[in-house]
Amino acid sequence: MTSDSDEPTTARSVGSSRSRGLPLWAETVLLLVGAVGLALVIKTFLVQAFFIPSVSMEPGLEEDDRILVEKWSGWFGGEPERGDVVVFEDPGGWLTAGEASEPTNPVGSFFARIGLLPTGGHLVKRVIGVPGDVIECCDEQGRLTVNGVPIDEDAYVLEDKAVRGCRGPMTGNCEWSAGPVPEGTVFVMGDNRGNSADSTVHMCLEGETECVPGDEFVPVDLITGRLWTTVWPFENFGGPEETDAFADVPDRSDDAPDSAAALLDTAGSGSR
Repeated sequence: MTSDSDEPTTARSVGSSRSRGLPLWAETVLLLVGAVGLALVIKTFLVQAFFIPSVSMEPGLEEDDRILVEKWSGWFGGEPERGDVVVFEDPGGWLTAGEASEPTNPVGSFFARIGLLPTGGHLVKRVIGVPGDVIECCDEQGRLTVNGVPIDEDAYVLEDKAVRGCRGPMTGNCEWSAGPVPEGTVFVMGDNRGNSADSTVHMCLEGETECVPGDEFVPVDLITGRLWTTVWPFENFGGPEETDAFADVPDRSDDAPDSAAALLDTAGSGSR
């Protein structure tokens, strides 16, 4: 038999449990802290959002596209591969002032830092050479060669009537070579070969004196991740198409110099 005193006891127990709960403002703070922490974890280990600052990767990526970059391919020592589209930090002097700018609005800057808004200050290019590779421009058909193998890049390079003769005109000519690519670095180019301040712009060509041999190579440590998908605008939504353009290129990693400084003792970099 239940006594009349049981009911108020139960009511008091429930009431006292509620009274021990956190106030609404404290719960809100905890939720915000948790959301920020989760965003930071995702940005650090999984994906990060960026916007495309220029036309250098057309036609695949257009200026102001919003993209997601995945980071898991670099887990457990994974290295960039030829043909990968990667985002990396400025190695020094690659970005213009406009491209290097970050959000000036404090709120926008905060959300960009925790990964909830796309950031700038990075570059996006395609990996053409990995350690040990020698890249040459160009064969009789205007194709780049990597380790002596001509590369068919029709699937992703922009067809530009202003660019004639070869797939590597940013140097101003179609007669150059680069490499062997040093350990821990890659050689990168934009898909818009007539408008891309990439590795070709930073090579030391014949007759140049104000340049540093090795500046054309991007340290792998500066690579944030590999392009995963375009998320905005919606009509451009989707991941990059896989390419087999480099499938027949032989591995030359055993020929890779220990560092870019070693190129000073070789004739592998510069104009032919």
